[in-house]
Amino acid sequence: MKYPVTGFLFTLSWSLASSLYFHQGEKEEKCIIEDIPGDTLVTGHYKIQSWDLATRDFLPSAPGLGMFVNVKGPDGQVLLHKLYGPESRFTFHSHSQGEHHICLMSNSTKIAVFAGTKLRINLDIQVGEQPIDEALDQTKDKMNEVKARILHLVNQMQYISKQQTYQRSREEEFREMSEETNSNVLWWAIIQTIILLSMGAWQMRHMKNFLIAKKLV
Repeated sequence: MKYPVTGFLFTLSWSLASSLYFHQGEKEEKCIIEDIPGDTLVTGHYKIQSWDLATRDFLPSAPGLGMFVNVKGPDGQVLLHKLYGPESRFTFHSHSQGEHHICLMSNSTKIAVFAGTKLRINLDIQVGEQPIDEALDQTKDKMNEVKARILHLVNQMQYISKQQTYQRSREEEFREMSEETNSNVLWWAIIQTIILLSMGAWQMRHMKNFLIAKKLV
């Protein structure tokens, strides 16, 4: 980005859907961190509203208002970089497991945010397969509805399986890290004991030589 970036990071816990809102000023990028399994579809939906800080009321949105969406994977690879409108839906596919950075910044070079006014961003993140379209509840073809729901459940089960596999890999990494830490602590304790014993032996020998030199023993 060419513009100054002042942001903050949200860490979202594991869930199929996460929803939040935040305020954003001019030339300000704000990001969330989502821990996502590999080979997983992620969908986001946001809506921009102009928020008057004094009256705490919503104002009409300025014409041409939009939002840059930038998504980076755990390895820094850009998965999505695109300009959307004031309300839009975006999707990306995770190639590897780990923390993904989802950043949003308004196209503030094209709009003017008045003094005392900020943008309020309502953001929903859906990790895994898409929810069933509510229009299916009104369909007359019940067989298609049942088929769609079964397909949705299968997709959700596949996502849960991926999530469990990812959590097991994280637990294994944490266990290896704990074992390595415990091993380092043990060796450090042994080294400290050796140093203390060496210092004690040296002090006793030095004291003995001193007493012999002074003919006190």
